[in-house]
Amino acid sequence: MALSNTSERYGSVAKTFHWLTALLILTLIPLGFYANQLPYTTSEELALKAWYFSVHKTIGVAAFFVALGRILWALSQPKPGLLNADHKVESFAAEVVHWVLYASLVIVPLSGWISHAAASGYAPIWWPLGQGLPLVPQSTTVEHVVGALHGVAAKVLIASLILHIAGALKHHVVDKDSTLRRMLPGRASLPPLPPQHASATPALSASVLWVGVLGIAGVIALSAEQTSVAAPAPELAEVSSEWQVLEGGINISVVQFGSEVAGSFSDWTAEIAFDDTIDMGKAGTVRTTISIPSLTLGSVTDQAMGADFFDAANHATAVFEADLMHASDGYEAQGTLTIKGNEVPVVLPFTLSVQGDEAQMRGDLALNRLDFGIGQNMPDESSLGFTVNVNVTLKAGRAATS
Repeated sequence: MALSNTSERYGSVAKTFHWLTALLILTLIPLGFYANQLPYTTSEELALKAWYFSVHKTIGVAAFFVALGRILWALSQPKPGLLNADHKVESFAAEVVHWVLYASLVIVPLSGWISHAAASGYAPIWWPLGQGLPLVPQSTTVEHVVGALHGVAAKVLIASLILHIAGALKHHVVDKDSTLRRMLPGRASLPPLPPQHASATPALSASVLWVGVLGIAGVIALSAEQTSVAAPAPELAEVSSEWQVLEGGINISVVQFGSEVAGSFSDWTAEIAFDDTIDMGKAGTVRTTISIPSLTLGSVTDQAMGADFFDAANHATAVFEADLMHASDGYEAQGTLTIKGNEVPVVLPFTLSVQGDEAQMRGDLALNRLDFGIGQNMPDESSLGFTVNVNVTLKAGRAATS
């Protein structure tokens, strides 16, 4: 069998691409649906769900490259003529479906890959390269918008695939021609081809359809964003303090399925009493109140708010009360961190720079989530690491005295 196409027949390379693509897509579709339906309330369920999604994503990336190879090969080859080119309406519809299907084979896996790369917190792709993509930021908005495109495009792929298969079966069963047989191994006997009608109209029609798909995906993503936005938690009341916070951040990170998931709290207050003239022992106190619902943690934010984790509905704040102590290398905040009603002794080492009436600090520590009753349904680190790394940065100004 010849490797290349002719004006009448497909070569072995085109046939291999065709059936390999079919195998991958027909594996991906049920796998994706099944993974979506799996529960994830326990560590074992989450690990199983992530495993199926990892299989789905890994095969999806393979399908993307196979589809690219197939398209590039097709562009370099003569296109075998249609056996029913004299049936203009039917042949036009078949060409449109073919173009829609070709685009689907690229758009569906690529959109899934981009959504994955934009996410923070995911089932990993099993390959030796990184999980990100160039020019794709880790962004919940990008993840949701492109994820919506992935979902809508997948439905277009399924519809065009059904039409493609139905057309092939019609040729084989009803028309009894060799359209299907010439894509099978071997050399099918072919009648003389009717005159062909080359036109860009089917490709343009498919392009118009895909513009509509992009619009629908955008509307779905926007609607989902608006629906998912819960009533915002009341902002924490301002506090009076010897040192007023000017700017800063409380950031956390945890390892999920071998990849780091990072997030931050946007609403917190700090009551700080500190005497920078004291050069040993206790130099001050701090009470920090953190709004738990203000946490953003990538694609697992909603999960983090649930009863098995922070239980934000019943424990809306965390509190850290500590003495500010001189240490051998900088300072330490020695006190108690309360999350979900669990009080745990904590020592936060930090560096401090005071220049006049302005101070800057940075502290880092590692907490064990199980100490606070967070994620107890995941008692091992196969799906979610025990260690939560916390980074605190702060710039504060000395309050004016009257």
